Amino acid sequence: MKPVLLSQRVECLAARGERRDALDQRLVHWLAEMGVLAVPVPNNPALVAHYWAHVKPVAVVLSGGNDLACLGGDAPERDATELALVNQALAEGLPLLGLCRGMQFLIHYFGGELQAIEGHVGTRHQLQIGNAWHDVNSYHGCGAYALPDPLCALAYAEDGCVEAMRHSSLPVLGLMWHPERETPYNPLDVARVSDFLMQRRYME
Repeated sequence: MKPVLLSQRVECLAARGERRDALDQRLVHWLAEMGVLAVPVPNNPALVAHYWAHVKPVAVVLSGGNDLACLGGDAPERDATELALVNQALAEGLPLLGLCRGMQFLIHYFGGELQAIEGHVGTRHQLQIGNAWHDVNSYHGCGAYALPDPLCALAYAEDGCVEAMRHSSLPVLGLMWHPERETPYNPLDVARVSDFLMQRRYME
């Protein structure tokens, strides 16, 4: 299996005085379906270079969870860690996948405007991606209705919120849904992301 570096959410346990890095186990299992081994990265930006050197990843995946600090989130260490991961991935031309909050981070990184939205938590959307219709889950309270160059929208929700995007020239892909939460996994998600991570054709 080929290794990918995977960002983690931050969970605060006030009763124990702890800030924990965490992942949904389903995300690691879903990535394994595509033949990649997820290596979680702790939310410490100073360690990113060391993980990168030892793991030698073929791609980076930004997971869901936590609001960005610019939207009132309380996990600045996560923002800093993901910034280091994104910078390194772009510098080396490696595939960079953002899921839900991960896509939001990429929109913000490239200068896009995010805002609070309604009606996107605990629901589903029918999206048209290329020539196919796709039924996806939705758990996000922030999003974007327009993207800056060089990002290109691939799918919209009924209210015009961007639900999938890519970079016009770099291997950057964002999905606003959580493919790991589908039971069973949607084969379209598996095929699309597998093709992307392995740098085959995708999102057509």
